[in-house]
Amino acid sequence: MDVLFSHIDLSLPLSNPILIFSLVLFIILLIPIFFNRFKIPPIIGLILAGLVLGEHGLNILSRDESFRLFGAVGLLYIMFLAGLEMDLSDFKKNRKVGIFFGLATFLMPMALGSVSGYFLLDYLWGKSVGDSTVEWSNSIVGNYYLYITSILLASMYASHTLISYPIVGRFGVAKNRSVSITIGGTMITTTLSLLLLAVIVSMAKGQVNSGFWIKLVVSILVFAAVVMLAFPKLAEHFFKYTEDSILQYIFVLAMVFLGGFLAELAGLEPIIGAFMVGLALNRFIPRISPLMNRLDFVGNALFIPFFLIGVGMLIDLHVVFSGFDTLIAAFVMSAVATLSKYLAAVVTQRRFSMTKAEGMMIFGLSNSQAAATLAAVMIGHEIVVGHTAEGLPITLFNDAVLNGTVVMILATCIISSLATEHAARQLAVQADHIDNEMTEEKLVDRILIPLYNPDTLNSLMDLAVLLKVNKSKEPLYAVNVSNDTKDGTGSLARGKKLLERAARIASATDNTVRMISRYDANVTSGIIHTIKENSITEVVMGLHHKTHFADSFFGAKTENLLKATNQMILISKSVQPLSTIKRVVVAVPAKAEYENGFVKWYDRVKNISKQIGATVSFFAHPDTLEQIKILARRNKFGVATKFEVLDDWDDFLMLTREVGDNDLLVVVSSRKTAISYNPAMDKLPLQLSKYFASNSFIVLYPDQFDENTNTTSYMV
Repeated sequence: MDVLFSHIDLSLPLSNPILIFSLVLFIILLIPIFFNRFKIPPIIGLILAGLVLGEHGLNILSRDESFRLFGAVGLLYIMFLAGLEMDLSDFKKNRKVGIFFGLATFLMPMALGSVSGYFLLDYLWGKSVGDSTVEWSNSIVGNYYLYITSILLASMYASHTLISYPIVGRFGVAKNRSVSITIGGTMITTTLSLLLLAVIVSMAKGQVNSGFWIKLVVSILVFAAVVMLAFPKLAEHFFKYTEDSILQYIFVLAMVFLGGFLAELAGLEPIIGAFMVGLALNRFIPRISPLMNRLDFVGNALFIPFFLIGVGMLIDLHVVFSGFDTLIAAFVMSAVATLSKYLAAVVTQRRFSMTKAEGMMIFGLSNSQAAATLAAVMIGHEIVVGHTAEGLPITLFNDAVLNGTVVMILATCIISSLATEHAARQLAVQADHIDNEMTEEKLVDRILIPLYNPDTLNSLMDLAVLLKVNKSKEPLYAVNVSNDTKDGTGSLARGKKLLERAARIASATDNTVRMISRYDANVTSGIIHTIKENSITEVVMGLHHKTHFADSFFGAKTENLLKATNQMILISKSVQPLSTIKRVVVAVPAKAEYENGFVKWYDRVKNISKQIGATVSFFAHPDTLEQIKILARRNKFGVATKFEVLDDWDDFLMLTREVGDNDLLVVVSSRKTAISYNPAMDKLPLQLSKYFASNSFIVLYPDQFDENTNTTSYMV
């Protein structure tokens, strides 16, 4: 056997890159399967796997440069996704709570940590360097270093890493206010902790002067300006003119690591840079989009598990149990870190009348220690502040604190994962209960996309995905109708390619497409039959491309479809990707509130604006605006919303002053026999083609009649 495999090095730790990568992938695959059976968060399993298989366990895997690289990528990925998935509109509404929690989760650990750290370090210093330094440790110089070291230790408790954040995404509660509050507070406390780390280290080295403060402030301001101002401009231009999904993913990844590097240049930790890039790109990447799906998939399938396994490899249980000092340090540090974070969460929960599940979520997410904690303890362990009589170096943190920190990381990660999963289950159940208050009929949305033009396919599918209700299990319906009086075979083949392309686009967002290819006497008739056979609730169409001078603006197919159906129909013209839209301008006719589809189209507009992070401006008659405001209050629109008066539909062209380059115009129109119909709407095609030719727009015809209305006489 040895001779047979003599050409392969199987010595431990493993050095064959293919074998190492294969083993890690099997760990990532099997750990969730095994731990989910016992309802234990897989995050704990990955950390424990690193502990068992690492250098301090069975010594099968070595924490070499590959693990450090993937671990660094995974950590940045966690913080980037936290910023990217953060509900900015919700955080703005709860920013006072976020700031309060950020300060509470910084100051409480600082207070408890400084006091406990002073006595712990005083004990450990005397034990670690011997009796010859007792006099030194009680001197003025010794007390100075003892004070600043206890503050540095407390800053380790104050910072935290969102290790358990993937659990939040798995249960679909990332939009809950407690998550946004915790993420916002995380950035506040982590930034303050890392700034304090920089100051303490400089104080220990005697480098704090006016030049230090000027350099720190200027570098941070320049960094923030580049990431929050320049990055969005660059992203807007890139996404507007680049549709290649692979290039979009590479662009986003490059921005994340560039932001991390710029943070390092500014004297901050790269995790802050990654988080700020997530905030900067937040509105350009809709939560339900192929790009977001790829970002989630790659991070949670590869980079983040690598980071968690790497954290486990740091833990050396032999050292922990080899001496009483390490056990004392580990116990005190774990207890203080957990207690202080719990108190901050409870105080925030009670101060702002939040539920117990929300308070537990805040505690769970904020309790885990990893990235900034490791950075602080490693730096403190390397700073020499004196020497013993034997010439041995005295560092700010000795070996007991270093190993106690690693145990604290394991303990807090386990507690964090369990608490977060418990809270996420409760919040998910509460969210489902709220959703179940809606009837099943309201949850059903069967969206049909007639496909003919390959140039508009991408934009129509993107719009259909954004329109879809999150909880709906219905597939999207895509249809291509071939006229049986023409070249049926060739038309059918072209249609099949369009349908397959639509299915690929939808699958990238975890949606399915029911592909329908059919022959009919004419296209309109085929669409109508498809609507009836599949109980379609709304139709998303592209704007007709005029081929003859006599063609109408919408085209004969669309006009006949409007006459023959009661369903909501959206006619879309896209000049830029929806992800680059900054504002949605909605023009609503008077008396629209009296029609069947009023609440439904409002809900669809809300879905679009929330997904792309755009603000909304409603223009309508004062009476109609009042009803829209009632809906907005009842349904918590979730984005910045303005209400402007449009007294008369004859004044529609006033919107030319309102609609900008990156705005989406949504015109709520009306069928001629509906109550909200206005003769001035007959001018709409000319007005749109002449004055809004360079804008993206959607002409929306709501449900306006009872389902039993007989419309078959309009069929062509």
